[in-house]
Amino acid sequence: MNAPHIAALYRYPIKGMTPEPMTRVRLAAGGTMPHDRAYAIENGPGRFDVDAPRHLPKINFLMLMRNERLASLEARFEDATQTLTIFRAGRQVARGQLDTPLGRRLIEQFLAAFMKTDLRGAPRIVSAAGHSFTDVAVKCLHVVNLASVRELERVAGRPVEPLRFRANVHLDGLPAFAELGWVGREFQLGDVATRVIDRTVRCEATNVDPTTAARDMAIPALLQRTWGRSDFGVYATVETAGEIAVGDTANVPAS
Repeated sequence: MNAPHIAALYRYPIKGMTPEPMTRVRLAAGGTMPHDRAYAIENGPGRFDVDAPRHLPKINFLMLMRNERLASLEARFEDATQTLTIFRAGRQVARGQLDTPLGRRLIEQFLAAFMKTDLRGAPRIVSAAGHSFTDVAVKCLHVVNLASVRELERVAGRPVEPLRFRANVHLDGLPAFAELGWVGREFQLGDVATRVIDRTVRCEATNVDPTTAARDMAIPALLQRTWGRSDFGVYATVETAGEIAVGDTANVPAS
């Protein structure tokens, strides 16, 4: 087994849409992956207040648990201009600068047509400075162990794309499910200290193939049936600022 290390890094600029692979990122203490879930798409009349942002349940937004059609779109986000470009089957279908009313409206108009059957009302792109639309209220990283994915593949009898779990950090070189025993403990990603605060309870979003948008598995049910739990992956807070990169050593808690 190789030494524990960071195998991949991802951010999800738009909640519910495709990931962007990163080779290196700078993390702030108490923060998330930069630009991770920086924007979300309210599904009809929403409760998000841009002047008083707070964590809301994901049911308020378009997301894969219920809106798997999102997975058929490819999203590309440009930090410098806050511009989102959406592709379908390799063809550009929408583009807009999300920090401008016109840019948001262009994206919203496309989503209103494309997601029409899933909407409770007009979609609205929302954001607020410093806010991240993660599934948990605490700002953190979502970490998945690739050995755990391989063990799930063995039980399922078929390949399982790690991106189904929408994590920020993919670790490798560990025993399967070792990460589930880290709750309350610190570990290092490169020079950055993190602390595991909870296991990730999986929902039906993991049943959606991230490349085909097909709802073709029942992962939470398989986890429950095989191991008596639906936990897969962990959430970790960033305790010290620093830079992490693919290939960095992960100094993890001893089992």
